[in-house]
Amino acid sequence: MERTYLKNGLINLLMLLAVGAAGFAMARYTHSFAGQVAMVFVGLGFLVTVVSCFQMRLEDRERLEKMEFDELTKAASSAALFTKAESETLLARRSREQFERFFIPIFTILLFVLQGGSVFLLWRWLKESSATTAKAAQTAGAVVLNSPLIALALFGLFALVLFLLGKFAANVARLQKERLLRPSASYLMLNSYLCGAVAVTLAIAEAGFPVWDFYVARALVVLLGVLAAETLIGLVLEIYRPRIQAKAERSLYESRLVGLLGQPEGLITTAAQALDYQFGFKVSETWFYRFLESNLGWILLGQVAVLFLSTSFVIVQSGEQALLERFGEPVAGREIIGPGLHLKLPWPVDKVYRYRTEEIQTVNIGVPDENEKEEKHKEKTIVWAVTHGKEENFLVASHDSPSVETTPDDSAKKSPPVSLLTVSIPVQFQISNLVAWAYNNESPDELLEKLASREVVRYLVNVDLNDMMSRGRWEAAETLRERIQRAADDRQLGVRIIFVGLQDVHPPVKVAKAYESVVGAIHTAKAKILAAEADSIRTNAWAGARAFTITNQAEAERVRREVNALAQAALFTNQIPAFQAARSVYAQRAYLQTFNRAVAGARKYILVATNTHDVVTFNLEDKIRRELTDFDVPAPKTK
Repeated sequence: MERTYLKNGLINLLMLLAVGAAGFAMARYTHSFAGQVAMVFVGLGFLVTVVSCFQMRLEDRERLEKMEFDELTKAASSAALFTKAESETLLARRSREQFERFFIPIFTILLFVLQGGSVFLLWRWLKESSATTAKAAQTAGAVVLNSPLIALALFGLFALVLFLLGKFAANVARLQKERLLRPSASYLMLNSYLCGAVAVTLAIAEAGFPVWDFYVARALVVLLGVLAAETLIGLVLEIYRPRIQAKAERSLYESRLVGLLGQPEGLITTAAQALDYQFGFKVSETWFYRFLESNLGWILLGQVAVLFLSTSFVIVQSGEQALLERFGEPVAGREIIGPGLHLKLPWPVDKVYRYRTEEIQTVNIGVPDENEKEEKHKEKTIVWAVTHGKEENFLVASHDSPSVETTPDDSAKKSPPVSLLTVSIPVQFQISNLVAWAYNNESPDELLEKLASREVVRYLVNVDLNDMMSRGRWEAAETLRERIQRAADDRQLGVRIIFVGLQDVHPPVKVAKAYESVVGAIHTAKAKILAAEADSIRTNAWAGARAFTITNQAEAERVRREVNALAQAALFTNQIPAFQAARSVYAQRAYLQTFNRAVAGARKYILVATNTHDVVTFNLEDKIRRELTDFDVPAPKTK
């Protein structure tokens, strides 16, 4: 007849199977990641329980076979029939030994592969599911679980049933010293705690924090990885473990960590034994240790109570404001609390949401700001033609560009051509009305970014490309600030737009070189036109000045000749009376004056001798240049 512990093992096996199937179905229906990961532990516990039950069955058969063998060997009449060795006669023992020698290591290796593979697949699945859920939350709002209260009740029931069965199996294994019942009992206790953790996670998700489901799921994956590492270490140490005859060995697939997590009171017993050995007396029998052991639950409960009461104190930092809600509704008269220490009802009755109302925050439209660019581009000169981050292009009109020619018969005005422009527009804002910011719109920061993007697109399609890239930036920034402020006020966002900047304004990288070539050609043509105009101005000015000079010289010559003619006429009129008064004197005087003018530049010789009859000859040729005849001879130098 089978013993009680074997029946307990089969009951544990069936319970793990039922909990695993029902729990996985409920977790899938609820979309609980923590619940689905927890069911992996239940599946592993089911496999370990199957092997432990089979091993218990083999040992039970060996026990019955041993009893029959002992009964037969006692009969003297049948002594001659059993002369063979005991090892050759007891087939059940040989089966059990072969099972422990070959199948147990192979199963442990398979268990390690399952644990390690589950860690890899579950971690990647959680990562992909987290990204998908985040995208769904951005488009459809907050992500909620499907019927979490039903799943909470079911997992709570699983935790209670598994705890009762696990506690009973652990006590049976301890009292009857049945080592093969310990693995299933440990997994029952561990899975009861995991189901309780899933139930608590579902309660937290129902309270408005569904993200904790991801955190608990990832923590369980990390725990599964630690179990895989323990299994691998156990396999390695099994190779070097000494074998002792007639000594019951610990099962290779039995996890000490699972036993410790499933029965943490064993850790206290081990610690007490270590203290007894370290101090040399029974520390575990002192009043303090017994008081601590008997009241540990109350002490932990008191710590939880203190932690719960500590949520009644709220500290709001400087530059912040907080919203106080009670059961999801603003507290009348205390909707907004300022910096300082405040009292409230404990969580989750009252909740506080902090906001940085004094801080100037920024949303970026177009190209990300400098802090989001790649590290290699920092402290370097960035040119248009080199890719320096993610780009977002906007349509901009080109009013100065030649459009399609129209005929006088065209009744409609042709639209100007458009171009693409890459800009980075930081919009800096400050929360001016916290209640409006928090309650009037869902995800107000994203809404503000979308409103700003809409106003930017509307504005850029009505401005000129060249103005945006040159002289029109300040006017464009101010206009955009007013438009974004107006749009935010219409949606009652409760923000004040402080500054809208235009930076990194340039054509797209793919056409930057072509744009630079066009701009360079335009500038070259403009420079040549300006140079030609300058040369025209210079030539015309010189010609005008020359003509003015010649005209004035001709006018001066005319005036001079007229004056000379008039002077000569007046002189001739005045000379007539003089000539009539003394004809010979006037003629001699005129001759001498004419001679004086004629020889004014000739060399003259003065003869001072008297009473001579020399013949004087006057040389009236051109005078030799003075510098050729008149020069100074330097005095000789003295030594």
